[in-house]
Amino acid sequence: MFEKQKENRFTEVVKGVSIKTLVYGDKTLMVEVHFEKGAHLPLHSHPHEQTGFLISGQMEFQVEGEKHIAKPGDSWNIAGDVEHSATGLEQSVVIEVFSPVREEYLAYFSQAD
Repeated sequence: MFEKQKENRFTEVVKGVSIKTLVYGDKTLMVEVHFEKGAHLPLHSHPHEQTGFLISGQMEFQVEGEKHIAKPGDSWNIAGDVEHSATGLEQSVVIEVFSPVREEYLAYFSQAD
C-alpha cells in the first residue's frame, strides 16, 4: 500500500494531542502525532509494541516510572503492556509504528483526498 500525504486529517484524541493514521498493513500501523506544548497523554498501556521517532519539538516520556527527554532525531521502542505516558514540552511532531495493528486507530485513516 502506498499513501499520499493528506492535509488536515487529524483527530484530537486528548486535549492538545492529535493523531492521523498514515498507512497500515497486516502487521504494522504508522501514525503521525502532534502534541501542543504542555499536552499530556496520561499513563496507559496496550498490548502493541510501539516504536517512535521525534520529528520536531521536545517530549518527556515516563516509561515504567523512568523519565526520558526526547529531542528531534531521537527514537524509542516501548514493549507491549508497558505503562507509559508522554508530554509535549514544546509543540512536537512524532511518527510511531505499532505492531500488531491498533484496530482502533483505523478510524483515523482516510483514503479520501
